[in-house]
Amino acid sequence: MTRAITWDEASARRLERQFLTRPAVPGTPVAEVVGAMLGAHAQVLSAAEVSVGVRAAGVTRAEVRAALWEDRSLVKTFGPRGTVHLLPTAELPLWCGALTAIPTGHNAFAPDVRVTPEQAEQIVAAIGDALDGVCLTVEELGEEVVARTGPWAGDLVMPAFQDLWPRWRQVMHRAGQSGALCFGPNRGRKVTYTRPPSATPIPGATALRELVRRYLHAYGPATPQHFAKWLAAPAGWAVSLFTELAGAGEIEEVAFEEAAGWVVAGDTGFPDGRVRGVRLLPYFDAYAIAAQPRESLFPGEAYRRALAGGQAGNFPVVLVDGRVAGVWHQRRQGRRTTVTVELIGRRPTARLEQELGEQAERVGEVLEAKAELVVGEVTVGPHA
Repeated sequence: MTRAITWDEASARRLERQFLTRPAVPGTPVAEVVGAMLGAHAQVLSAAEVSVGVRAAGVTRAEVRAALWEDRSLVKTFGPRGTVHLLPTAELPLWCGALTAIPTGHNAFAPDVRVTPEQAEQIVAAIGDALDGVCLTVEELGEEVVARTGPWAGDLVMPAFQDLWPRWRQVMHRAGQSGALCFGPNRGRKVTYTRPPSATPIPGATALRELVRRYLHAYGPATPQHFAKWLAAPAGWAVSLFTELAGAGEIEEVAFEEAAGWVVAGDTGFPDGRVRGVRLLPYFDAYAIAAQPRESLFPGEAYRRALAGGQAGNFPVVLVDGRVAGVWHQRRQGRRTTVTVELIGRRPTARLEQELGEQAERVGEVLEAKAELVVGEVTVGPHA
């Protein structure tokens, strides 16, 4: 290890590469911003819109939705950790190749609920065939899957939300990760699914190498364990992958936070000093989830208040000088939204309150609403 990196240096570079130091200039394609984040978590679509909007000057939710539903430069699908993400459509070959090459972990379902690997392949193929050129609700898709596979796929055996779902839905995320399924426009209040633009996946080994490089560019220095956590992948597999890439000279080791970390080979330039300023990041923001070590991003009391059992993303967070220093929540009523900010372990100075007001205003602009800042207690609990 020849280069010692401090948290402030790593944080400054990550924030810069995430467009969180300076927003992307007007005219930057929305898909480019999402690509820099390595996907925008979209379990809550309005939160994904804010994630993108705070990183791109002048962008509102209308531009994000246009990229998703009109020019289709973005696609909403199952990405890292099997969770819903916005991904650049042009990058689907990379994501599909990499995500399907990750070893699957332990199957948590009971033996009589699980599908075999062969059945999973049948379901994914049936989903892709059923969605070719159409948008279907989950009920309509289920009928098509059962018709193409057999009654076993429709057995109501999968526990979910105090209910039982049909067996085939346990591999729905695999269909998204393999490129057989993505979200379509809502039909009224109902979610629909369709097949994404045709994209031939990059071979798995090649795609994984590129994904490691992309991850380290955005969030390095990082360890194999950090990479595995980000993907919900086996840690031992990630260690082997990093060892292979290090042996090939594609990544290199540095000293980071009194331990070892990895960066892309030759990518050892870091800004001097700490990033100053305030940022409001929404639920499940990519930076709050991926930046490690988590104890440094969520220092002291922030680790208890702004995480849910150590899990990031369940609270919108306030970044002050690159570290989590509070939580926030927005409540919309018509064309207005109230942004409540709770600071952790500090009093709001006049300057800090001014910057919070500016950031709240930006959140309002993204959501096409007039924002009002309130500094006080956030009483809303963590998102599930």
